Amino acid sequence: MIRLTIAAVLLIGLGAFSGCATNPATGKKEVSFVSRDKEIEIGREEDKRILAQYGTYGDTTLTRHLDEVGQKLAAQSELPSLKWHFRLLDSDVVNAFALPGGYIYITRGIMAALNSEAQLAGIVGHEIGHVTARHTAQRITNQQLASVGLLAGMILSPDVARYGEALQTGAGLLLLKFGRDDENEADELGIRYMVRLGYDPREVPSTYDMLGRLSSSTGDAIPSFLSTHPDPGDRKSRTSTLAQKAVTGNTTSIWSVSADAYKNRLDGMVYGVDPEAGYLEANVFYHPGLNIELTWPNGWKVTNNAANVSATDGQSAIQLTMEDTGEGPSDPAAYVDYLKQKGEITNVVGKTRMINGQQAWVGRVTAKGPQGPGDFALAFIEKGEKQLYQLLGIPGATDANGRFQNVVTSLGPIRDATKRNARPDRIDLVTAPGGRSYDEIFSKEKDLALPLDKLAWLNNAFGKDVPAKGALVKVVRRG
Repeated sequence: MIRLTIAAVLLIGLGAFSGCATNPATGKKEVSFVSRDKEIEIGREEDKRILAQYGTYGDTTLTRHLDEVGQKLAAQSELPSLKWHFRLLDSDVVNAFALPGGYIYITRGIMAALNSEAQLAGIVGHEIGHVTARHTAQRITNQQLASVGLLAGMILSPDVARYGEALQTGAGLLLLKFGRDDENEADELGIRYMVRLGYDPREVPSTYDMLGRLSSSTGDAIPSFLSTHPDPGDRKSRTSTLAQKAVTGNTTSIWSVSADAYKNRLDGMVYGVDPEAGYLEANVFYHPGLNIELTWPNGWKVTNNAANVSATDGQSAIQLTMEDTGEGPSDPAAYVDYLKQKGEITNVVGKTRMINGQQAWVGRVTAKGPQGPGDFALAFIEKGEKQLYQLLGIPGATDANGRFQNVVTSLGPIRDATKRNARPDRIDLVTAPGGRSYDEIFSKEKDLALPLDKLAWLNNAFGKDVPAKGALVKVVRRG
């Protein structure tokens, strides 16, 4: 009885901090443990991490256009006074996502795959819908409710208590994912907002058709759109019904699509991996911007973003970052002593050495990781004033066959000058002559970086389709 009473008190206590209100976007009564101010705080803090990790695309014209479209749509939402932020991430993965508090992220990968401003409005409106419907706040609330049930289980069962932390983490990951109802609501809200601005909602179904044709094997740190937005059934069919319902009886005489103007903004846009920010050939990683190369173990999956580059075989992982030494010394060995004195690392075993002409320290340390203190392989290599390259070997078989040592000793200046001059592939526009299919148009172009079927996909079309005379067609030229 005492244990059951404790569990009940926990539920009552959480309820005391919750609020019950009608969501103006969905019309639903909702109980939430996350206030509006807390949503903004969550978004603001996570935004810093996302920008540090992925970076933003440097094209100010595209960035400004995204913000203009986003701000107009947000003004039509149920939260027009919220301070909205629209970020164009420098990632080739086809994705878009939202954080609570009005933070919306669009990758250059999905921007390149869209073919009209109306399609962009549909994607951005969908993400705004996730925010106005408070989907993340509701997932957090559900997670907390699950934690209460879990905590009650801990009180009742020592076996549950033993694994409580792991179970809470798993429950959180599961419940924070958007589900069928969330996606349906975001689709409806996105179409609601774009229709209020006169964008043609009939452009939305073709967007989901394009996304459905996309392979999910992106190999990037950011999942593809369909991974982060589970498909609630036949999305193309459902959004077609929503779009038709929205235009039927609507007094708008001309629906805005703005295809050519949108494509013109994409002219010259980087497509795919930008080699200046690092690229992979076989198992060798080149970074022309830093003038370094690094050889990873064969068969390891490599992930590169603005914050770090890492590789893993599923059991072990090695990560390369740049370490700002701050008030500490720039000499690798002296910096290790500095970290030891600060108590950030213990059980330090290692030695100094020269690696490709640079001072270095290589060894093993104990440091606090996500799951508590652990042993790590660690190396610091001289880079420049107040900066070092840091290589961290995450526990596993990092020392098997000397793999960590091999990676560390491979780090050095790019040896082949041609690797320093790699240029990104870019979008180019050609004008359809009329009467020729996409495949026929592509076959007459030179220096194409993509196969014909992928180029057709990029135009939301199939190779045998025939674009209208004068229509702008996207191709991708080799760098």
